[in-house]
Amino acid sequence: MNVAEKYGRSFFLPPELTYDWAKKSYIDHAPIWCSVDLRDGNQALIEPMSLEEKLEFFRLLVEVGFKEIEVGFPAASDTEYQFIRALIERNMIPEDVTIQVLTQAREHIIRKTFDAVKGAPRAVVHLYNSTSVAQREQVFGKSREEVKQLAVEGAKLLKTLADETEGNFIFEYSPESFPGTEVDYAVEVCNAVLDVWRPDVNHKAIINIPTTVQIAMPHIFACQVEYIHKHLKYREAVVLSVHPHNDRGCGISDAEMGVLAGADRIEGTLFGNGERTGNVDLVTVALNMVCFGVEPGLDFSHIMKIRETYERLTGMKVHERTPYAGDLVFTAFSGSHQDAISKGMAWRAAGKSGERWDVPYLPIDPRDVGREYESDVIRINSQSGKGGIAFILKQNFGMSIPAEMREEVGYLMKGVSDRRHKELPPQEIYRIFEDNYMKRSSVFSVPECHFKQIDGIRAEVTIEQKKERRVVESSGNGRLDAVSNAIKSYFGIPYVLSTYEEHAISKGSASKAAAYVGLRFEDRMYWGVGIDEDIIKASIAALVCAVNKLAEQMNVLQGREERIVDIMNYIQNHYRTVTLDELSETFNLTKPYLSKYIKEKSGQTFQEAVKEARLKRACALLAETNQTVESVAEYVGYENVEHFNRLFKKNYDMTPLQYRKKR
Repeated sequence: MNVAEKYGRSFFLPPELTYDWAKKSYIDHAPIWCSVDLRDGNQALIEPMSLEEKLEFFRLLVEVGFKEIEVGFPAASDTEYQFIRALIERNMIPEDVTIQVLTQAREHIIRKTFDAVKGAPRAVVHLYNSTSVAQREQVFGKSREEVKQLAVEGAKLLKTLADETEGNFIFEYSPESFPGTEVDYAVEVCNAVLDVWRPDVNHKAIINIPTTVQIAMPHIFACQVEYIHKHLKYREAVVLSVHPHNDRGCGISDAEMGVLAGADRIEGTLFGNGERTGNVDLVTVALNMVCFGVEPGLDFSHIMKIRETYERLTGMKVHERTPYAGDLVFTAFSGSHQDAISKGMAWRAAGKSGERWDVPYLPIDPRDVGREYESDVIRINSQSGKGGIAFILKQNFGMSIPAEMREEVGYLMKGVSDRRHKELPPQEIYRIFEDNYMKRSSVFSVPECHFKQIDGIRAEVTIEQKKERRVVESSGNGRLDAVSNAIKSYFGIPYVLSTYEEHAISKGSASKAAAYVGLRFEDRMYWGVGIDEDIIKASIAALVCAVNKLAEQMNVLQGREERIVDIMNYIQNHYRTVTLDELSETFNLTKPYLSKYIKEKSGQTFQEAVKEARLKRACALLAETNQTVESVAEYVGYENVEHFNRLFKKNYDMTPLQYRKKR
């Protein structure tokens, strides 16, 4: 198969093509430069910079002459947050320098971001959300209008919080994943954001166009930028910015052509550091302008000192062939090249070429960047995303963690890496995952279970605490549900078994399965994972781990009295016909005392416990059988179907038929 057949053109042309940018022969003035080394560059490092290293890098960027510096994503890690606070609280931001922070269009992240920049003398708050077709349809499952509304709501919150927060704030918006977005739709979203902010010439806003993944040639990007330039609202009050990546090696050409097409500003990094193949190299773009006699406004006259500091702080290496800064840039190996360069330097020394450096083999005099002609010549750290961590667990260990679990796992791994200031290798990632989700048994364990199929599943669950064992009988819609009901009865924790997933890990006679259980309690999820050759054992192990985490969190370290556990299990096992009289006689307790005892020990009245058991069984019958609603109601103990419908809708916010269709 021809490998090229796998691919195709996936970029979007603007609705109308103009080529005014192509009529310009060079950039005649410097754009606004924004360094993103401390955010985009830092997140791509094997070991992200520490607080003090970031402070030193910030001082370097100020010395070079950057007036806008993106200093971090403060909601991403504690190091990011503390770095921004240090800059503000230590008064390290010069009067003519504006810091910039990045935030997704998500409320809790936006609020954390404003907490970080409180008191900043001048800060750009950079808002983004993904707008591409693939992200809308495959990731979010949202329409164009819904995605636009995410941006609008984020823009409104920025405006509100800026008014409430001490500091001087400028707003920026990026339609993330722009290369896969229809150009006219990107403009529509940007204009909707601008309609919220309503910038004017004294209070400008920034619209930033990223080549998140380069999928078009530079001239197409220029046409896209030119269309945006000509169709943005409030254009005189908008700074149009580009943020080129370098996946196709076109970062510099995207930046230069983007400026020709109307961009006022470039976001990038020193020496092109950044994720994958990097961001646009601002050193190269700025010194390319010098070659045309245009002052860039950035000082690279001591480029090797800048490079040394950069390499020491980031742990990255500048390649030998990197323009202007590479070890071998100002070297020539062929005699003709050496002759030409030597003669050119002599001509310049004699003043024969004025101030121009017009030797064909060197675009710039090496002495102007503090040099001389030389004749001899997917890692996981505190900046990583949930997708990358999930990929490593899948690729290396066969663990396909549920989508709902990935964010928590991502924050866990990033937190460990952030505290250690180190990259986490795959084996260490798995060890942390195992310790947190597979080996939690500090409160209790379940050494054995036995099942019978009677009106669903009846289970005898052995719960062990501090070497003491108790057998709890329970029932449920399935084996895992029955075990879960036994544990809930034992501890009295009213969690909901919210998520269950399973998959095979390996093939063959000794194959194993992984099970994932997510419990919801008071709007928080608790996850557990189990691995075993028997999927039931794996599922129970995952459940036990998740409940241990919940019990630890709630400080529930002991099971309830045996009597209340037996009473609640009796109700659960006889939910169809049980009465308070029957229960009173079975347990030899008076009805008033029994009612009070059940409420005090379980938090439920007798009737509430019966209703919960009946409705839970009704859910299983609706999902797993074709019985009519009337039959289901009668089976679980309700003679009046209308009464059953009312109770069901009140409890689940939908009718029984709606529940069946949803399942």
